[in-house]
Amino acid sequence: MPFDGIVTRAITNELTKLEGGRIQKIYQPTNSELILTVRNKGQNYSLLISTHSSYARVHLTDQKFTNPKEPPMFCMVLRKYLAAGFIEKIEQVEMERIIHITVRSKDEIGDEQNKTLIIELMGKHSNAILVDPEREVILDSLKHISPAQNRHRTILPGQTYIAPPDQGKVHPLLLDGADFVKKLDFNQGKIEKQMMNLLMGCSPVVTNSLAKQAYLGSNEKYEAIYDQFKHQVEHHEYEPKIFKGNKEDFHVLQDIELKGEVNSYDSISRMLDAYYEGKAERDRVKNQTHDLMRLLKNEKAKNERKIKKQQSTLKKADKADDYQKYGELLTAHLHLVKQGDEQVTVMDYYDPEQNEITLELNPNKTPSENAQHYFKQYQKLKKSKEVVLVEIEKAKKEIDYLERLIQQLEQAREADIEDIREELQEEGYIRQKQNKNKKKKQKWITPDYYKSSDGIEIIVGRNNKQNEFVTNRMANKEDIWLHTKDIPGSHVIIRSSDPSEETIIEAAMIAAFYSKAKMSSSVPVDYTNIRHVRKPNGAKPGYVTYDNQQTVYVTPDEKVIDQLKVNA
Repeated sequence: MPFDGIVTRAITNELTKLEGGRIQKIYQPTNSELILTVRNKGQNYSLLISTHSSYARVHLTDQKFTNPKEPPMFCMVLRKYLAAGFIEKIEQVEMERIIHITVRSKDEIGDEQNKTLIIELMGKHSNAILVDPEREVILDSLKHISPAQNRHRTILPGQTYIAPPDQGKVHPLLLDGADFVKKLDFNQGKIEKQMMNLLMGCSPVVTNSLAKQAYLGSNEKYEAIYDQFKHQVEHHEYEPKIFKGNKEDFHVLQDIELKGEVNSYDSISRMLDAYYEGKAERDRVKNQTHDLMRLLKNEKAKNERKIKKQQSTLKKADKADDYQKYGELLTAHLHLVKQGDEQVTVMDYYDPEQNEITLELNPNKTPSENAQHYFKQYQKLKKSKEVVLVEIEKAKKEIDYLERLIQQLEQAREADIEDIREELQEEGYIRQKQNKNKKKKQKWITPDYYKSSDGIEIIVGRNNKQNEFVTNRMANKEDIWLHTKDIPGSHVIIRSSDPSEETIIEAAMIAAFYSKAKMSSSVPVDYTNIRHVRKPNGAKPGYVTYDNQQTVYVTPDEKVIDQLKVNA
């Protein structure tokens, strides 16, 4: 993920369209993300600033974020100093991954003031710092760094802002091809590593590309390659691309070649939005659902242990018929038994070969009481077998339900988390908070919508509440209902009683994509009319039975599915 100095330069150039714009809203969806809504020349822009340790970045975004009910402290500080302010300048510090956003606003008494929001995109050290440029004092920051954490650079309100230490590299635009070649030692080898240690803001992706283009060439070849690279960077000649191979990567330079299928974009922001969207949201969802996932996996493991224990009991219960046989044999041979005997050998008339069998006896019981003991053991084991079979079936259904919830959490968006949490409260897995004064708001359930190549609407439930809503409330009796065969997944509806084969295949691909078999090939998907789908009485949320189904086998293709999506 090379969000290096070159990409920082490219996005900074793109963000100059915000200069002169007014900051209308400021949100902090998570502890590492900020959203600034800026209006400029009649258009609204959403600027995303992320200081996430793995996904640090700055770009314009079309994504929707869920904001906390109470804004965090840093968000409130930003609102105090930057809200309703005008963006004067957005600039990069040399070729470093540091961006300064200068904002002109008014203080409480109406005097104009300038503040600088400094964004440092440096992996786990990434930060967003609000600074008073006149005094060079930190007003606040997204991450506080105490002297105990870093004695050379303290990031706390009231402290003097100190820029990150200089790494001693050269600004690429201050070198020409000839100077560049002079600084390389071709006898030492590892040219790409030398380039990386020399050039400010150049990641291994860039230096590897330069070295590959000039591989074993003459000095003139290296000069030409470098001058071409410098020209592209200096004149902002970019080609934003995402490379989808075993490992997904991106860059903005024209000559970068990485492995995988190439997707090109018309802006740096659109490329970054596409690249980070799923990754960043999955990370946010993972953090927000950590407790739910642990609960569900613990409950699943508990039920699996229960089944194992009950199967052991079932194994013992399989001997019930033996005890009935022993009781009947002993009853038929009571004349051979005297009280005090510890065992008796009798003819086994159930055995075709009429072999003898030795029965164990309790010497403290009469012969008749010993026979009754065998019959009681038979009844006890027979009854326990019936109970255990019911309990095993119950535990299996519980595991099936928990697996569906785990699958839904693994593919959940932020908007789905509350639905799943509420369901777990309603089902008694999580204690429900009691608030007598607070009325429960009626939630609007919003499933996903797709449109097939034939223009037919396809609706998808992303969790059990949505599944029940689309199946029981939205669908007509003749609509087509789809679900992966014997695999946890979403309910999918085709809004047609007679869709084409192509529409069925596309809807089946969507059903397979939103299932536990998302990464598999030849996934079986059942489909039938909605009138053949029923929810049994007392069944868990999202559980249905169906008949009259047909089955198709599909391999989910995320690119095709994205093209069919309506509410992206």
